[in-house]
Amino acid sequence: MVESKTVHSALITYTSMISLLSLCPPFVILLWYTMVHADGSVMQTFEYLKQNGLEGLKTIWPTPSLIAWKIIAVFGAFEAFLQLALPGKRFEGPVSPTGHVPVYKANGLQAYAVTLITYLGLWWFGIFNPAIVYDHLGEIYSALVTGSLVFCVFLYIKGHLAPSSSDSGSSGNVIIDFYWGMELYPRIGKHFDIKVFTNCRFGMMSWAVLALTYCIKQYEQNGQVADSMLVNTALMLVYITKFFWWESGYWCTMDIAHDRAGFYICWGCLVWVPSIYTSPGMYLVNHPVNLGSQLALSILAAGLLCIYINYDCDRQRQEFRRTNGKCKIWGKAPSKGSIVASYKTTKGETKTSLLLTSGWWGLARHFHYMPEISAAFFWTVPALFSHFLPYFYVIFLTILLFDRAKRDDDRCSSKYGKYWKMYCDKVQYRVIPGIY
Repeated sequence: MVESKTVHSALITYTSMISLLSLCPPFVILLWYTMVHADGSVMQTFEYLKQNGLEGLKTIWPTPSLIAWKIIAVFGAFEAFLQLALPGKRFEGPVSPTGHVPVYKANGLQAYAVTLITYLGLWWFGIFNPAIVYDHLGEIYSALVTGSLVFCVFLYIKGHLAPSSSDSGSSGNVIIDFYWGMELYPRIGKHFDIKVFTNCRFGMMSWAVLALTYCIKQYEQNGQVADSMLVNTALMLVYITKFFWWESGYWCTMDIAHDRAGFYICWGCLVWVPSIYTSPGMYLVNHPVNLGSQLALSILAAGLLCIYINYDCDRQRQEFRRTNGKCKIWGKAPSKGSIVASYKTTKGETKTSLLLTSGWWGLARHFHYMPEISAAFFWTVPALFSHFLPYFYVIFLTILLFDRAKRDDDRCSSKYGKYWKMYCDKVQYRVIPGIY
């Protein structure tokens, strides 16, 4: 049995878990309905539900259709095949608390390229029209909501009966185990990593595919693509390309190396990412905005700069770890300011980590979240400000990343002890330099 450590009080923790478990599924459907059928107006949807109550929600909620299940199944099977079949370099993840070292095949960029080329090729040669995906989007989300809940039940049972590694265990509480997960590195067989599939190959890949889908749908409806949609799609695709270029770095982050495979991570990546993360583009399909060349290029440039800074933050940390501190950060050797922190694994072994205190990481302990939030704003702002809902993703992302920064700080404080205090004395701000 493992002890469940939570950042917040027990009351807040249980309330938030139960709220998210019960409210997230209907929210996904309501967001789709509002974007596609209620002109993007939250008030219009609210008035409808006010007048019709639960019966109105039942009417809104689409029944998963056979074509929706087929689209999900074909996409999922294709991505699983690419994950297993495409060649890639061997990559070792960080040592787990039990001393386990996960091994991956780094072929995400190849899978991403094959996926987009295949999808565009099917459209170009008239084999499959991506507009069908948009036309059945509500049914797809409905199927994902249900199917992913069943998948999370499978993960819960697997964690109890057939864990893949020693990095697993129960908190003794069914809700916590289902929500946070049982296993850190669940696999099917020896090579199929479940979290790589849910987080990267299904979640992030579906984001890119849907971004293209919205663009194509607007073109088929209007005979052209508005510059607002082009900016939105371009920035999203550049960000996702950056993600897959850096995918092995993602395997060292909190999502993979510390958060277990449960509702929070896996349902979130299977359902929340394809719906909420893509929602600005979903809105723009029926609400094309003509920004004009100057404004469109300005937003594009600002967004690209934010994505680059986010990438450079991760690059600095990866290079620092890869070279064991023997590299240059902003033209200077970082070793003088870095901290050698020792910690113990659950097996009692003493390990060391280098904590970077220069470059972007000298500005704030989680500074990389700032350009990520800013990039999300810049690929949303082409929608302008007629409606609030397109900005829900930016607000959600801000809350998510600030909470993650706190959770990461608390975890590192527990792991590194006095060394983390030394680090915080050197890098005093958590996310926003000079403010927070």
